[in-house]
Amino acid sequence: MSCFHKRPKRTKSEEQAFLEHLKKVAKENGKRLGLEGDSDLQFLLLGGKLVKVRSKSWKHGRYFKLEEDCQTFSHESKKAFKQNHTFSIDDIESVRKGRHSEGLKKYTDASVEDLCFSIMFKGRKKNLDLMAESPEDVNKWVSSLEKVINNMHNLSNQKKSEHWIFSCIRKADKNGDNMMTLKEVKHFLRQINIEVDDSYAADLFKKCDTSNSGTLEGEEIKQFYDMLTHREEIDVIYGKYAQTEGQMSDRDLLNFLLNEQREQATAEDAHRLIEKYELDKTAKQNNCMTKDGFLMYLQQDDGCILNPAHRSVYQDMNQPLNHYYISSSHNTYLMADQLKGPSSTEAYIKALMKSCRCVELDCWDGPNGEPVIYHGHTLTSKVLFKDVIKAIKDYAFKTSQYPVILSLENHCTVEQQKLMARHLVFFLGDALVKKPLGDTMPTNFPSPEALKGKFLIKGKRLNKLDSIFTNNNVIEDGTVSEEDEAAECKENSQKEKPKKSNIKLDKELSDIVIYCKSVHFNSFEHARENQAFYEMSSFKESKAFNLAETSATAFMHHNMDKLSRIYPAGSRTDSSNYNPVPMWNVGCQIVALNFQTNSKEMHLNQGRFLINGFCGYILKPEFQRNLSSQFNPNALTEGSWLKKKIFHVMVISAQQLPKINKEKQKSIVDPLVKVEIHGVQADNASKETHHIENNGFKPMWNKKFQFDISVPELALVRFLLEDHDTASQNDFIGQYCLPLTSIQNGYRHVPVLNKRGDNISSASLFVHLMLLDAP
Repeated sequence: MSCFHKRPKRTKSEEQAFLEHLKKVAKENGKRLGLEGDSDLQFLLLGGKLVKVRSKSWKHGRYFKLEEDCQTFSHESKKAFKQNHTFSIDDIESVRKGRHSEGLKKYTDASVEDLCFSIMFKGRKKNLDLMAESPEDVNKWVSSLEKVINNMHNLSNQKKSEHWIFSCIRKADKNGDNMMTLKEVKHFLRQINIEVDDSYAADLFKKCDTSNSGTLEGEEIKQFYDMLTHREEIDVIYGKYAQTEGQMSDRDLLNFLLNEQREQATAEDAHRLIEKYELDKTAKQNNCMTKDGFLMYLQQDDGCILNPAHRSVYQDMNQPLNHYYISSSHNTYLMADQLKGPSSTEAYIKALMKSCRCVELDCWDGPNGEPVIYHGHTLTSKVLFKDVIKAIKDYAFKTSQYPVILSLENHCTVEQQKLMARHLVFFLGDALVKKPLGDTMPTNFPSPEALKGKFLIKGKRLNKLDSIFTNNNVIEDGTVSEEDEAAECKENSQKEKPKKSNIKLDKELSDIVIYCKSVHFNSFEHARENQAFYEMSSFKESKAFNLAETSATAFMHHNMDKLSRIYPAGSRTDSSNYNPVPMWNVGCQIVALNFQTNSKEMHLNQGRFLINGFCGYILKPEFQRNLSSQFNPNALTEGSWLKKKIFHVMVISAQQLPKINKEKQKSIVDPLVKVEIHGVQADNASKETHHIENNGFKPMWNKKFQFDISVPELALVRFLLEDHDTASQNDFIGQYCLPLTSIQNGYRHVPVLNKRGDNISSASLFVHLMLLDAP
């Protein structure tokens, strides 16, 4: 294949020296990755020839390789004066073998299926479509990349931090001589987001330069690293409890777990932690934990803010489907805004991989008799309905086994509806629910557990569900009113308010709507007297918010029997989102948000569904499931929901926060922390620390806050890090959100997520928390 570019030519001796150098790098950096001397790591460091595919005519050979920091991937640019293209291993979401991207399906022939693979990125970054010379090469690239990605992901926080710092040291070492001058040390300090005056930098340099050579090398760089990463706050905590010859014995550790962490711990728990986190063999033999082991414990799952027991599915999954909040997406097909953004199967894949369990399909007549999905009456691009169904089938149950609801907004003619029904039946097969579970007419929803691995269709139906059991099923197509959201969409695109019209519905499509039949909402009383449990309504946000404010208890009772779907107003053409919390407060299950938009609202959504194995289903509190409940989130009265708590928060420090303006080398953040409570109206609150000047590396606040909580089961806690700006709005640094009832008390590290909701592996926030019963 002529478009492949070969590796740069070297003499035999140069080649041998180069390979020896790579082996050394693989050993040194591989050790930090847990891949010391690994052959797959050496393969990536050596690099190789691949074809980059952009269109039918743009297929060019490029040389790809992993940089020596083992964190950055690069390939050359053929544009004059352009630097090599680079991306971080952390930016990769997945590596897919075969023609699984839209680009490869469109621009390559099926005959080269086993020569293709794609690197898919987090967020909106375009994926990288590639071709290798042989299937063996594809397998080697994919398996090697996956190994490095998985090892990077599984590194302890301490190892990630170390790896990040050493990669910054390597970048600061401009001439690559493995020595650091004072000038390079200053450059390095700016890279890791800390501004120090020249005298401090010179003093630090002098302390470490024990050889008086004017450069730092080997052990001196290690000493420099140790001095830089030393954490006074950990010294204080460890010193308080390490009462056994300067170390923390198993009894000292148990004392810490009981008194500080407020855990119901035993001596066995202390032994388990020492065994798990202590690296010093002598200390481990003596049942002791060193300061390094203690820090390792604090930075892992056991020391994380999130209760480890809530990381897996721990809730009862045998309740009826409507007893759960369900992670739900609006206009799932869009990658950007609602007017001219691209539609893509990739948007469905991204949502499903984030455990979204209800996706929307906006269906219209397409060319060649094939229905398409796009945002009607706009310039958004179109994607084939059958391609979307295939993608959904392939990715629906990769992160969660619990059921997926396909919410159809049907604008198609009967002819293309027939094809929609056939595609759904053909591609989804036995996973598609085509009749109620059991042999008799149900009176309630099945559970998520009973529907594992299944697809439910939400849409219009021509008749009642019980007709299946009474031999009274319709045998012809019929007419139904159009979806409420479709009517609103039409209203937004026309100057005069149009009349709600009827559409002709295909019988085949109608018959596969079982548990989620769409009906128009009139009133709660009308729904109670006339609607069956499987008949559900969609509410636009303004209607839903009005009902939640004026008829909160009635709305909650409605949701005890039926499903409700909430969707953003059509006027949100920028794909912005509404606040989902008031909707959850009244028990709404399908609170659909624009997953493609990185926003505070999506952070709250991620926080709500973070727990219970990240499975996309969260069991609602008992008071939102019990018909005798008179809970009103807007006017709190006595009841099982009222469990008054005092939440004490001490924001202590942060570690290795990312730079906001990476273009400006001298730009250092001035971080502050906001602690927010999102729940019932009475609990909503926000408090913030002061900002720290020019220190994103290890700022320290030691600031205490107190929050009064009335309904803890509905409260979310969000930690927000911002870069203080006196002249304009503060810039976003990172955030983390979780349910209040899933926090662990005591000294805890808080992960820091970026705007997209991805973990910033080197960064963390250190806090002390105490959730206590109010007197």
